[in-house]
Amino acid sequence: MLRFSVSHVFRSCALIPWMIALAYPVSAQEVAMADQSEVVQAPDVIVSATKTPIPAKQVTSAVEVITGEEMQQRKIRTVAEALRWAQGLSVNQGGGLGTSVDVRMRGGTPEQTLVLIDGAIVNSATIGNYDFANLTSDNIERIEILRGSQSMLWGSDAMGGVINITTKRGRDKPNVSAFAEHGSFNTIREGASLAGKKGPIDFSGSISRLDTAGFSAINYRRGATERDGYHNWQGSVRLGADLPKDGRLEFSFRWLRGSVNFDGFAFNSVTFASEPADVFGARSRNSQYVFAGNYSQPITAWWSQQLTLSRATESLVSYGGTIEQNVVTGATGPLGFPFNSQIETTSNRLEWQHNIQIAKPLLLTGGYQFREQKGNNTDLLLQTPTFSNKTLSNHGGFGEAQLNLWDRLFATAGVRQDEYNVFGSATTYRVTGGYLVKETGTKFRGSYSTGFRAPTINQLFFPNFGNPNLKPERSQGLDAAIEQTLPNDLGTVSVGYFWTRYRDLILSAQDPIACGTGPFGANFCALNVGLATARGFEATVKLHLYRDQPWAKSLDLLVHYTYTDTENFQNGQNTRVPKWPLNQWSAILSYQPSEALRGNLEGRYVGERFNNVGNSNPIPSFLIWNLSASYDVTKYMQAYIRFDNIFNEKYEEILFFGTPIRSIFGGVRINYDLPI
Repeated sequence: MLRFSVSHVFRSCALIPWMIALAYPVSAQEVAMADQSEVVQAPDVIVSATKTPIPAKQVTSAVEVITGEEMQQRKIRTVAEALRWAQGLSVNQGGGLGTSVDVRMRGGTPEQTLVLIDGAIVNSATIGNYDFANLTSDNIERIEILRGSQSMLWGSDAMGGVINITTKRGRDKPNVSAFAEHGSFNTIREGASLAGKKGPIDFSGSISRLDTAGFSAINYRRGATERDGYHNWQGSVRLGADLPKDGRLEFSFRWLRGSVNFDGFAFNSVTFASEPADVFGARSRNSQYVFAGNYSQPITAWWSQQLTLSRATESLVSYGGTIEQNVVTGATGPLGFPFNSQIETTSNRLEWQHNIQIAKPLLLTGGYQFREQKGNNTDLLLQTPTFSNKTLSNHGGFGEAQLNLWDRLFATAGVRQDEYNVFGSATTYRVTGGYLVKETGTKFRGSYSTGFRAPTINQLFFPNFGNPNLKPERSQGLDAAIEQTLPNDLGTVSVGYFWTRYRDLILSAQDPIACGTGPFGANFCALNVGLATARGFEATVKLHLYRDQPWAKSLDLLVHYTYTDTENFQNGQNTRVPKWPLNQWSAILSYQPSEALRGNLEGRYVGERFNNVGNSNPIPSFLIWNLSASYDVTKYMQAYIRFDNIFNEKYEEILFFGTPIRSIFGGVRINYDLPI
């Protein structure tokens, strides 16, 4: 019904190992430090909060930035791994590498998190969320995580927040690098990249491959035995040109291709329950193409414009397997509900934005966006379309004012109007404010906003479930925080509160009048009947404990804590929202005793949460620790190692589904500047 959860997975990729590096022999004097091609000194600015670059100290929204340099130093392979350690997110995966990954913000659902890659919206047109299963960390410059309702600037799907991913930009002297890695579960990972700038032209490209025998998607501790393997190729390119009069033209492309084996559930005819099953032969193949173009050009000294065009396509072919083994009863037999499907989606976006500076304190931003989503679903067993050529489209306009007085008082206010072809219009607004006490390094900030999420193609048109009369989901929320910069560049401390109310949530509900009677006598369909709230606290401590001391070139500590109290009001009940823990924290300790040696210790705690709306299926809390280290063997070669789950914690992110046991991965990276 909803694009098979256990199979919508695996975004795809591309690779070519490190032969490029071997084609350019250079002398040791021309060689760069091992990490330098990966290290991009990201400016201390934020873009996603206002759609214009502003210094981090002026941001009045809750935002966190993860850089490609940080992911490289911690040897993080996928974007999902990086997001697990971020503030205020709930990240859940249905098994090992390549299986479905969803990301939630501040008590919301995965469909309420908008995800962009280089300006292209990659949320699925059919199910609404973005599956992070196949997106690796290769060639990514930064990830901006913007929490809270952001529909005023970003439109539908941003009522929970925005994850804005940017590909690396070529800078300085052309550089080539390559890596090879091997580890637990027969995992092999390798790739190569080329980046640099020559005159007005800059280029960054990478290609990578990841193969693993994996482990059972259904937890092997529950009786599953079959290994579910995963294969991933990924390639990306970002090409830019500096134009006269401070103009710029950019083109970005990312290709992902992944295939994975998965498990599912079996129907127990005695208890009439759906129980976890080891499914033999179940597999999916996913291909994604993300194209984006951007043209920016000042028109006058006080007026600039930016045009963005993007397209994201996805093709998911899923084969449900043939034999299933119920891990509860041990019964083995033919697959109860065989399926073989192909889902194809396209998401197009056009946005034209203008920025007008009114004297020094006031910046006005206005823009128009056209967004179109298309979807097709084909039953390959019956060779018939489940639905075809379904389209959602909207025209949206937004305006925002940014105020900056004396570099102390900051404020934004904006409104947006969207017109959809399926349900009508949606109006959203957002106001924020902040005050910086320069003498003490203290910043106060707060915001109030409204948000909406349009129904998906599945929710509107899926046979015997879709409801063409659906309205959009809506939200209203606020947050407030205090951020303190510590003296002598020691770090920062922040504490904040948030509250969000979600209404008209789209749920599967029984209503014989609104839904009618399906072919099997059921009268369930998608209805706007959900109501939920989320409130909580967020705290972050970021400390630079030591700098340039004996045996400690640097020692840094980052700690996030989030308390999220959710209430789900459905059928007169008051329960917690599924998948959301009350308490979670993460800690990253980075130690660099010398220029060549670096180590990282990571810890993550997730409290008890529930797998279902009725809160009858609890998922126990867990605490896991990871350890990684790298050493620059020479000026052009780095060796590294990573230990995951070093204390072999037995845990599940989603009930019944497996997670890695204690595992180890090691690799080598080579890197140097080209003599051109």
